[in-house]
Amino acid sequence: MDYEKNRSRLLTSNRPMPDFRVVGADGPWLHLADGGHVFDGSSGLLCVNVGQNSRSVQARIQDQFAQYSFGGAAVVQPHIQMELMDRLCRAVNRPDDSVALATCGTLGVEIAIGLARNITRVRDRKKRGDILTSNLSYHGNSTLTLALAGNHARMPRPDDALGLGPSFAAPYPPTHDHGDGDCDASCADEIAQAIDDRGEENVAAVLIEPVNGTTGGAYVPPDGYLRRVAEICRERDILVIHDEVLTGLWRTGLPLASQHWEGCEPDIVILSKGLGAGYTPVGAILVSSEIAPYIRHEDADALPAMGTMATHPLMAAACLGVLDDLGAIDHEALRRRGQQLGEGLHDLLAAPNVRDVRGLGFLYGVEVTAGSLWPLMQAAEERGVFLYPFTGAGEPKTEGLVVAPPLTSTDGDIEFLLTALGEAAASLT
Repeated sequence: MDYEKNRSRLLTSNRPMPDFRVVGADGPWLHLADGGHVFDGSSGLLCVNVGQNSRSVQARIQDQFAQYSFGGAAVVQPHIQMELMDRLCRAVNRPDDSVALATCGTLGVEIAIGLARNITRVRDRKKRGDILTSNLSYHGNSTLTLALAGNHARMPRPDDALGLGPSFAAPYPPTHDHGDGDCDASCADEIAQAIDDRGEENVAAVLIEPVNGTTGGAYVPPDGYLRRVAEICRERDILVIHDEVLTGLWRTGLPLASQHWEGCEPDIVILSKGLGAGYTPVGAILVSSEIAPYIRHEDADALPAMGTMATHPLMAAACLGVLDDLGAIDHEALRRRGQQLGEGLHDLLAAPNVRDVRGLGFLYGVEVTAGSLWPLMQAAEERGVFLYPFTGAGEPKTEGLVVAPPLTSTDGDIEFLLTALGEAAASLT
C-alpha cells in the first residue's frame, strides 16, 4: 500500500500527522523502524496510563480468552464484570457504588446523563432533566455531548446543537475575566444563578470536570470551588456529575482528581481513559449508594442502552490488568515524580515563548505564545518526545501542549522529557 497516497483518505485529526513509523513499544517508549525511539510525553491521547506492553494486561486477556471471548451480562453470568466493578470501586475509594460499564468515555457521559435524569425524576419529581455545563469543558464526541460542552473547536453549528450549550463560566481565565482579580470559590455562584434561572425543578445535574482537561489545558480550580458547587447543588436537589474520563485513576496524583479537596464528593463519576489505558475502549459510570436505589425504583424508566460490547469480557479482563499495574505503583514515588515533573516544567517559564504552566500530578498544560505551538512540538519531536496540543480558549485563542507521561515513567524518563522539552523551548528563542 502506498502510505502517502492513501493517508488523506483516512478521516482523522486535522493536526499534522507525526512521521513516526512505530514497530514496537515498551512502557512509555515507542520504537521506530529506523532504530530510533520516542518518549510518549502525553500518554498517547491522555490514556496510556500504565505504558505499553503490559504483562499484566496480556496475562488477563489470555486467561479470559481461553474461557470465552464474548458474553454480555445479559448472556452469561457476569463474574468478570462484577470483579471489575468491585476492584474499581475500591481503587477509587467508593467501595459501595453501583457501576454501569460502557464502551467509551463519550457513551459513559451519555449514560450518566440518562441515569441522573432517571434518579431526579423519581426522587425529586423533576419536570425536566436539564444538564448544566461550563464554557470551558469537553465531555465527549457525540452530537449531544459536543452540544452541551464548551469546546469551541468541536462545538457544532448553532443549527445542529439541539438547542443546547454551556450554562456557566468555568473559574479559569481566559473565559472568566475578573480584571485585576483571580477566580475563587465565589465563581460557583454563577452555577447557582444558572440553576435558578432554569428553575431547580427543571435541572437534573451539573456536569463538570474537577480539573480541566484538554479544553484550555489543565486548569486547576480555585480552592473551595468544587465544595461550593456541591453545596449549591445539594441545596437545590441537583446531582453533581464529575467527568473524570481524563483525570481519573491517579492521572493527577490521586485516585480521583476531586480527592485533592474535601467536601466535594460527586453523586456520579465517569471514568474511561485511565481504566482502559489504551488497551481497550471502556467507560465506567459510578453511582453513589445513596442514589443508586432510585435507578431500580418501580417508577424509574428503563436503564439507558449501554451497547452490544458494553460489558465485553475481554474489555473487563484488560481493565483488571490495568488495575493490577496501577495497584503495583509506589504511590509515594508517583507523588514525588509528579512534583519533579511540575517543578521542571515551571522552569520553562524562563523561555520567552512560554506563557504559563499549570496542572497537578502527571497532568500539566504548557501555554505558549501565539504561533509557537507547532514549532515547539516539532522541536520536541526532533529531540525524541511526542506531546499533544490542547484546544485553546478565549479571544485571541490560547495555545499550548499537554504534558502527561505514563504513570509508570521512571525518574530517568521524567528527566529525559524535561531536558528535551527545555531544549526545544530554548531553540525557538
